Amino acid sequence: MKLWSGMLSGDLDNIAEELNSSIKVDKRLVFDDIRGSIAHVKMLEKTQILSTDQAKEIVKGLKLINDKLKNGQLEVDESSEDVHTFIEATLIDEIGELGKKIHTARSRNDQVATDLKLNLRDECDRIEKLLKDYAKTLCSLAENNTESIMPGYTHLQAAQPVTFAHHIMAYAMMGLRDIARLRDYKKRLNSSPLGACALAGTSYPIDREFSAKELGFDSVMQNSMDAVSDRDYVLELESVLSIIAIHLSRLSEELIIWSSQPFSFVKIDDKYSTGSSIMPQKKNPDMAELLRSKPARVIGNMSQSFIMMKGIPLAYAKDMQEDKEAIFDSIDTVKLSLKVMTGQMDTLTVNKEKMLKACKQGFLNATDVADYLVNKGLAFRDAHHISARLVKYATECNKTLDEIDLKIYKEESDLFEDDIYDIINIEKCLNARNSLGGPAKEEVKRQISYVLNELKNS
Repeated sequence: MKLWSGMLSGDLDNIAEELNSSIKVDKRLVFDDIRGSIAHVKMLEKTQILSTDQAKEIVKGLKLINDKLKNGQLEVDESSEDVHTFIEATLIDEIGELGKKIHTARSRNDQVATDLKLNLRDECDRIEKLLKDYAKTLCSLAENNTESIMPGYTHLQAAQPVTFAHHIMAYAMMGLRDIARLRDYKKRLNSSPLGACALAGTSYPIDREFSAKELGFDSVMQNSMDAVSDRDYVLELESVLSIIAIHLSRLSEELIIWSSQPFSFVKIDDKYSTGSSIMPQKKNPDMAELLRSKPARVIGNMSQSFIMMKGIPLAYAKDMQEDKEAIFDSIDTVKLSLKVMTGQMDTLTVNKEKMLKACKQGFLNATDVADYLVNKGLAFRDAHHISARLVKYATECNKTLDEIDLKIYKEESDLFEDDIYDIINIEKCLNARNSLGGPAKEEVKRQISYVLNELKNS
């Protein structure tokens, strides 16, 4: 029986029924619906809308349904219109006519908004834990590679020396901001819509603050139309999840590049690689490639949700039924992506020798040649031109800067002395960059400690 069948005659057309039904998606909210219903019934008891005996019987029935679902004695009936219909119908089957009183002083509009908020709040906690595990893994990898010197790139061109640890800590810092965004989002998420009913509240003497407290909400939504008709909390979470996915995608792209044969900076563990059906020698970074692609899915879900909401007049409209599939898919995608990336980084092998060789061949100490001249009084622009000409010479001679004879240096400037070779030592070049946030060993160690402390205290 439909919850709305009293007004209308006959059944929906079969195809219309398929379009109208949301049970295959919103059955995910079944335990949230029971949790919200229990809080609602307790509120009805407190306000004497239901007697204590009635409330206890209904709560007992709801808890029984909850247990049966958990232990497999009961499954969600997908012929039901939605999860709310299923729970109410099952309750009536369990305790009889009294079950029909459960919907007193509420609507499916505030009910579904409450269910969804409860679900998203729990999912945010799970994602935050995964983000913390991911960030800790990055810190551990960084701790083992504070002396693994590699090229830092701009425009994917070798630029200046950094360490693998410094590079990886950039992603750890992104992870901290991802966690902060989730937490900030939860402040706005955690306001209860329950009691707003369809759109205009109710004439029953309800206590919205009581039910909000029962469900762990920080506050109640202050306008009943707003409570049931906006999905900004879905849109905002879609945005946060998209940013997380993009961060993972950028790291994935780097793993793909670094693990390719021309680079060979890292080796992805076999557990996160596949082979070729025709080329026996191939080892493909398939997991990294899949993680690189996932933002397309998550951003697509976000776009769908934004477009769905953009023209809906107040208050509720059935369009909003489309909010759940997209956000659930984004949540599941990001959780899986975080698990895979954490495992992938935990098992990564770093080729220190290959990275150091790339530093020397890439003239990453060219800026230090210019800085050497500046420290001797030459204007930076002139020093820049001299360094560029030396790089050009070295390229033509197939040499590194530290292999160029001092005579050649002096032909460019009399300011050059024997100490230039000590100055342009790659390791010294790197550790000289000890400004806050830089790649010097001790500074990177500070960054690692900073992230770990933030994670510990959060």
